[in-house]
Amino acid sequence: MNIKNQIKAQIMFAGFTMAEVVDALSTDYGWSDSLSNFSAKLSRESLRYKEALELAEVLGYEIVWKKKGDS
Repeated sequence: MNIKNQIKAQIMFAGFTMAEVVDALSTDYGWSDSLSNFSAKLSRESLRYKEALELAEVLGYEIVWKKKGDS
């Protein structure tokens, strides 16, 4: 599964639409309010780490670094 589909799946599992996420990112973090810009960023796989953190926050997730093999 590519990154775009993984992120879209997480958006869906969190109970949001893409448009709702774009609106929240625009309001909370000053992202562009363009759904097409967000979708293009996902398609190009050009999401920055800072943006991934902000996206996770909007969805109610946190990104945690975990060493492989740790339970």
